[in-house]
Order: sequence, then structure tokens, then C-alpha cells
Amino acid sequence: MHTLDILISNASGKPIYDQIASQIKELIISGRLAQGDPLPSMRLLAQELRISVITTKRAYEELERDGFIESFPGKGSFVAQRNMEFIREEQLKKVELHLQQAVELARTSGVSLEELTELLRLQYENF
Repeated sequence: MHTLDILISNASGKPIYDQIASQIKELIISGRLAQGDPLPSMRLLAQELRISVITTKRAYEELERDGFIESFPGKGSFVAQRNMEFIREEQLKKVELHLQQAVELARTSGVSLEELTELLRLQYENF
């Protein structure tokens, strides 16, 4: 059983369940969590993070819906047996969609490519 190094930020604008799901996705995509690795039970993770089990349940449901984990009643949740290249490609498509929306907004607002690039760099470094 892996100890998950998940950090919850109250200052973040993201809901706690989303912070958990995003960090677990990153652990899977980076290979720090491998296919078949068990995840802590929802109850244990909730205790470790000092949050509600409902919140961890919602994070695990999102991860399962997106195909990152598989849950088996009575056995627990595990990293899904998926092609990591496929997962990375799916994530890349999502990034492209958000960047396309940012570019459209920047153009209609008169934000230059240099300003947009600097904003992106700052966001990436401060994440």
C-alpha cells in the first residue's frame, strides 16, 4: 500500500475532491503509481487528510469515471490497467482545449502573445 503524498490547500480555488483526484492522476501519469497498485481505502485517506469520507469517495468516483482507477467491492481501489500513452494523450487533448479557450479570450481582450506566454509560464511555475 502506497502512502500518497497529497497536499490539500484551503487557499486553492479548486474543491478538495478535485485536488485529490488531480494529484492521484499526476502520480499515475508520472509512473509513481503503477498499474495494479492499491490505493488507500477511502476511509483511510479521509483520516490521513483529515477530511470527510464523502470527499474522498467523490475523488475516487471521478478517478474511476476517467479510467485512472478500478474499484472492487470488498477489495478496494487499484490503479487501472490502461495504456499510459493513451492516458497521456487524453490529458494532452484536455490541455489543448483549455489553451484554445485561453487564446480566444486573450485575442478578444487584446492580450499579446508575449503577455499570454508570460502568464502561462507563471501559472505553470506557481502550480
